Amino acid sequence: MIKALIGRKMEMTQVFAEDGTAVPVTVVQAGPCTITQIKTVENDGYAALQLGFGTSKPKNVTRPLKGHMDKAGKGYFSVLKEFRVGETEGYELGQELLADAFEIGEFVDVIGKGKGKGFAGPIKRWGFQRGPSGHGSKNIREPGSTGNATFPGRVIKGKKMAGQKGNKRITTLHLKIVDVRPEDNVLLIKGAVPGAKNSIVFIRKTNRVR
Repeated sequence: MIKALIGRKMEMTQVFAEDGTAVPVTVVQAGPCTITQIKTVENDGYAALQLGFGTSKPKNVTRPLKGHMDKAGKGYFSVLKEFRVGETEGYELGQELLADAFEIGEFVDVIGKGKGKGFAGPIKRWGFQRGPSGHGSKNIREPGSTGNATFPGRVIKGKKMAGQKGNKRITTLHLKIVDVRPEDNVLLIKGAVPGAKNSIVFIRKTNRVR
């Protein structure tokens, strides 16, 4: 069984372990996901499954995507995502994958898009320390010098400066699954996962070893 699903971040809460300790968890609706395309080594050069999640009205789907998703015969999806697999035998178009693909105690990586916080200065964006606020100082929240001892002088690429904060793809590694509730297609994942409430996340079995 493929160890990857598309989900939706619902909320954060806490559950209690057997010893009475409180465990912070994120509630994620994991699936149901429908297989919309099967890629094989013979046809595509690699093995992968494309999954669809969520529903979309036909008027909001382009004609090429309609023809693509009609092959599965399960309606139209708002999110499509491809996951690599070792082999594609045993899978078929239109097959549904549910939250029971994962087990309690497994470790997963969760991929999402962080909250966008707009244009931010260097103090908020990078945690710079502000300058003195008295004695006529004009460098209270300024970034300071951005130059260097080069000729001609220039700002080095990657310099920490003001700019867009957040709204970037984030991967959080090695999170433990505390509980699986297949009747509701819900996973309880220990700790926080990236993204805002109701945002789309991708869940995959981790390859990281601690």
